[in-house]
Amino acid sequence: MPTYNGHKNRNYWNVSLWIGNDEGLYNLARDMIRHYRTKDDAARAFVNCMKESGMHKTPDGAPYTISSVRAAFDGLDG
Repeated sequence: MPTYNGHKNRNYWNVSLWIGNDEGLYNLARDMIRHYRTKDDAARAFVNCMKESGMHKTPDGAPYTISSVRAAFDGLDG
């Protein structure tokens, strides 16, 4: 199965890139992981938080989806 820079697709890669390299998003992700029981729940909360803030997409235009955020959380610890 083809991948995009080691990720499932460009969207997953882009969301992971932003969460891993933007200090605010990184800290929010880690806080969510610490606060929720599972990374699935943390990803849902992260996406809801972003939408409530009016940020439906990364600055590059990749949408924050539960699955893309959850994939980005795989490499993070709380």
